[in-house]
This record gives sequence, structure tokens and C-alpha cells, in this order.
Amino acid sequence: MIYLMRHGADPANCYGGWSSYGLTDEGKKQVHLAKSHLINKGIKQIYASDLPRAKETAEIVAEELKLPIIYLPQFRETNNGLLAGMPKAEASAKYPGLYWSALDWTQEWPAGESPEQFYHRIKDAWHEFKKQVENDDVLLVSHGGVIDVILCLENGIPYTNKETHFKISYAGIVSIEN
Repeated sequence: MIYLMRHGADPANCYGGWSSYGLTDEGKKQVHLAKSHLINKGIKQIYASDLPRAKETAEIVAEELKLPIIYLPQFRETNNGLLAGMPKAEASAKYPGLYWSALDWTQEWPAGESPEQFYHRIKDAWHEFKKQVENDDVLLVSHGGVIDVILCLENGIPYTNKETHFKISYAGIVSIEN
């Protein structure tokens, strides 16, 4: 079984993406509550995005499960370039109307990646990951956008940045047969 876990809450007033923000106090509480659902699942390894909010989430779970963490930068959230960590009010002033769902498929965030690039990065990483962990029970701590792409792939739903098919709550956990 592959368990996918979204990181806990990060600052709501700033853009996430490749930001360097960690978890808020609320985010830490969310992860501490959620980690109990991973006990006795037979998880043998924890993998995580290397962005701070995912790392912190994985560390909280790893302490509980007494497991090491392998960081996989390929499972980072979308690279939102210059908007990473930027306060949303500032981003609205500098880049009016620029939102993930407003980007064309091949349009890149300023100094970042496009929805197409993001999708292919996650698709390729996911297929490789599944081969690597075949028949193991593992946890992958990542991001809402990443998990949306993975669940679209697993359910045969065409991915688009125009809508979120699978809304995973902060510290939410879903499982996939591997």
C-alpha cells in the first residue's frame, strides 16, 4: 500500500509552491492528530518532498513511526517561481489575474513551470516511484497539487489545472494499492 499524505497547514496569506515556509502551529497540530492513522499500517519507509512544510510533516510522522525519511525533490509542489512565498496581496498587485487555474497549459509562472511541465514531472516521478516501492507499504508526504495529479493518474481522469479533482485536506491521508 502507498499512503499519500498532504503536509499540514502553512501560512494562508502567502503563496506556497516552492516557498520556504514551514508549518504553522495549526499545521503542526493537524499532523500530530493525523499521524495516529498511520500507526500499525506496516509502513516500512517514509518518503517526502524536500520543501520545508512537507519535511516538517514527515519528521513528525517519522518520530512516531521510528522510521528514516528519504527526500524526493521531484515530488515538490508546482514551481511557482517568483511568486513562491510572496504575500498574496503583493502578488495580486504585481501580477493581477495570475493564478494557477488561469494559466494556459503551456504558460509558465514567472521564472517557474507551466501546468504541462508540472504534470509531466509528477507523472514521470510517480511511475518511477511505483516501480521502486512495488509490494512495499510506504508513506509519501507531499502537496495538494501533487496528490491531485497522482489521483488523476490512478483513476484515469485527465489532469487539468483548471479544476482540482481531488481536494485533500491539510494532513489528509489517502491510500493506493501498489
